[in-house]
Amino acid sequence: MSEPMYGADGREVIVRCRNIHKRFGSLEVLKGVDMDLHKGEVVVIFGRSGSGKSTLLRCVNFLEDPTEGTIEACGMTLTGGHRTPMKRKQIRHLRTRIGMCFQQFNLFPHMTVLENVMVSPVLVKKENKEEVRARALDLLAKVGLSDKAEQHPIRLSGGQQQRVAIARSLAMEPEVMLFDEPTSALDPELTGEVLSVMKSLSTDLHMPMMVVTHEMGFAREVADRMAFFHQGVILEEGPPEKLFGDTQNEETRQFLKAVL
Repeated sequence: MSEPMYGADGREVIVRCRNIHKRFGSLEVLKGVDMDLHKGEVVVIFGRSGSGKSTLLRCVNFLEDPTEGTIEACGMTLTGGHRTPMKRKQIRHLRTRIGMCFQQFNLFPHMTVLENVMVSPVLVKKENKEEVRARALDLLAKVGLSDKAEQHPIRLSGGQQQRVAIARSLAMEPEVMLFDEPTSALDPELTGEVLSVMKSLSTDLHMPMMVVTHEMGFAREVADRMAFFHQGVILEEGPPEKLFGDTQNEETRQFLKAVL
């Protein structure tokens, strides 16, 4: 068991990003980002399209390999750059401990809802199928979809599909959840049901979460901290009451004025 990390304030750190750069050819999307996620904390990342928000999330679980920098998470330390066989093994292990939900739900259309939730623990972690089934049914109850277990995804609304995707991530029993604009593909009337599930992850499970979203009502109510991204850097961060009520940066102020 690895030793826990702690910040200068004494709080336990679950994810630590240091000097994260990401370049795509000559385009530098992330320009030396530092960010910590503490135990039980919800961090909302917001900003204009192309500011680097989603790229940072994808670097945390190495869907994108940082060009430079270090990610420490779940007892592992991985550096950006070339992938060695050992690093590939570490990344596979990291992804079993960090859950991620995307804009698109990415459910397997030929599987039932229950099978979608069960597939990763059974195939990736080699867990007992009956134990996973019991856990999957419990998770579907938590996201309000017990009655949809035997349905196929095509029969569900977008909001229901995203709730299945959340249950599927939770079935792996992650230590951290990453959400990349989880409501952006949904009609407004379906957004609330997904945000409600995410709120319960924070209040009931105390799940550490990094959330890229433009849902400022959710940020105001649930976030412990907000980080405003602008042109590949964190321009301003702090608790919601500071950013909504006393922002010190004109770029942040103009963005919030446009979305509120």
